[in-house]
Amino acid sequence: MINENLIPKIGVITDIRRDTPDVKTFRVVGTDGKKLFEHMPGQCAMVSVPGAGECMFSITSSPTNEEYMEFSIKKCGCVTSIIHSLEVGQQITVRGPYGRNFPVEGEFRGKDLLFIAGGIGLAPLRSVINYVRHYRKNYGKVVVVYGARSKDDLVDIEEIQSEWEKEPDFKVYLTIDRPQEGWDGHVGFVPAYVSELGLDPSMTAVLCGPPIMIKFTLAGLLQLGFDKSRVYTTLELRMKCGIGKCGRCNVGDKFVCKDGPVFRFDELDELPDEY
Repeated sequence: MINENLIPKIGVITDIRRDTPDVKTFRVVGTDGKKLFEHMPGQCAMVSVPGAGECMFSITSSPTNEEYMEFSIKKCGCVTSIIHSLEVGQQITVRGPYGRNFPVEGEFRGKDLLFIAGGIGLAPLRSVINYVRHYRKNYGKVVVVYGARSKDDLVDIEEIQSEWEKEPDFKVYLTIDRPQEGWDGHVGFVPAYVSELGLDPSMTAVLCGPPIMIKFTLAGLLQLGFDKSRVYTTLELRMKCGIGKCGRCNVGDKFVCKDGPVFRFDELDELPDEY
């Protein structure tokens, strides 16, 4: 029998939201008007424009949303440029879900959670953050540290300010890289801000963003006393086929699309230095 997640499903774009100058969020349903398939936070899907190509993207809407799924896509290449040119009502194909999800029903339950993101790195974390918000009583306090180059590059800023910041035991810290007119919040890079905040090392942390941000943020967390076994990240940018056949995401004895994209940092220590 053919695995259903290998078969592309036709999706209809029902809404397009421009988050930043180069990031759009696409809301997608099936041709029957229903959600294409179920997923868990952290899983990905292959989005394709027939005749143009396909790319792997995080599913940025929470599984608790029963009506549709969303993909926040940064314009950074041929396929993403074509996707950005699409309009409401047009069709794409979507196959998935793929990969290992965040352990929201395992290690995360009952824990205080720290989410750290840079730029478009917030998009993969939005799914798990909104999952935690939906099942709020199952988790402890939540801290979100999020930064971008400028205030215009902060993804989902309206949702953050109108919803996340109003949740009980839910603290959001925002920062931008350089001073900007109209911004009266924190200014500085994410790794330095994380160290400055002096966060509780007993929290379970999740990082997503540019590699250089993750490198220095992780170093800062370790200095604060965090244990790598309680720090997670997601590596979906390495995936191509999604089913462990093309070999592009093979590192050591792992395939990111099958063994990830979610990894603990102590697991990454076991991979070759190239990673």
